[in-house]
Amino acid sequence: MVQSSVRPSGTGSTSPEPRKSPLRRVKARLQFTGWLQYVLDAVPSLAFCLVAAAGRAIGALQGIRFWLPAGVALLLFVVFVFDLVTVKFGLRPAEALPGRRDGLGAFDLMRARRSCRSFQSRDLTADHRAELLEAVRSYTTPGRLIGGRPVRFEYVAASLTVWPVVGAHEFLVAIAPRTYDRMAVVDVGRSLQHVVLHATRMGLATCWIGPGADQKSIVEHLGDRFDPEKDHVICVCAVGYRSSFKPLALRGMQLIQRRRLPLTSLFFADPSFRKPLDVTRPPWATYGRSYEVCQWAPSSFNSQTTRCVAVADRSTGAERPARFDFYASTGSRYYAAVALGIWCANWETGCRALGLDGHFAVLTPEERRVRGLPGLPRYDVSWVVGRRGTE
Repeated sequence: MVQSSVRPSGTGSTSPEPRKSPLRRVKARLQFTGWLQYVLDAVPSLAFCLVAAAGRAIGALQGIRFWLPAGVALLLFVVFVFDLVTVKFGLRPAEALPGRRDGLGAFDLMRARRSCRSFQSRDLTADHRAELLEAVRSYTTPGRLIGGRPVRFEYVAASLTVWPVVGAHEFLVAIAPRTYDRMAVVDVGRSLQHVVLHATRMGLATCWIGPGADQKSIVEHLGDRFDPEKDHVICVCAVGYRSSFKPLALRGMQLIQRRRLPLTSLFFADPSFRKPLDVTRPPWATYGRSYEVCQWAPSSFNSQTTRCVAVADRSTGAERPARFDFYASTGSRYYAAVALGIWCANWETGCRALGLDGHFAVLTPEERRVRGLPGLPRYDVSWVVGRRGTE
């Protein structure tokens, strides 16, 4: 999930925002006018030009001190111009429509999904749009939500002001009730991730965008579909067809953001988060790649704020899984909750693929038999093993 410094709407904060420095104001202007991606392309070229100029002034070892950095600067400048022409100004050949991924299993589909940073200029076909909106309707029906508050995803066909995605012009805007309800925010993450996975199977590209979208731009394009007295925009998801033309800076960002924490830092065998869960031994190995797809779930800055505690039932002598408790490791009211909801979607999709029964439930401390734990990580929801009413 992409994130920037813009605060989401409806946070309830009344404290004045700190005055931004001139440099931060310039950055924000470039960011939300769609130029920052390309300025970042030009910076390395300029840096190598300065190195070449310094090498020229020194005089000795011209091959290394001047010609090498000058050659790199020229190459980077050519890339900058190419990105500017093909991406910013859209002068590029037409790209093919992607094929569906119906042949992929659930786990391979979840791992195949990648955040898209550059979209084609073509609109979704009528069939793709209809199928996508049907998935939206299906996954936001009240009976499929964990909490009791409604959430919805509004389709917007407009070039919203977003960062750092380029070319996106169709979005799903995730809206929850303005009055804060944490489980509604979790439901946004869970339901929208199910839609994202469905879109991935259709061959569509998607990108979660947190506060990297300009809230004013979103509200303006929603028009009468947004009531500031009742609604709260949680995040947006760009959707469309992936383009192979992408600014160099965005390619670099994606490489950096491919890192993930090890499973031993995410799954635990005790509520104090001191003992990592051994996912390779019975009975926990039964859940196979469900751990992996949670490990690779998207989150703001790929900060991976979700943790899971596996709870065993030993009442019959043999150890068997009883439930999996999901926690947020930070106090974030929105983005940690959305990330946890994304984990929930991937987890239940994995369990369903493995034929393992279970359902989500919000349990009290008494039901979980835990007391005296610190405020963080914060418990949110449990995956209770077994069919509902039979566990």
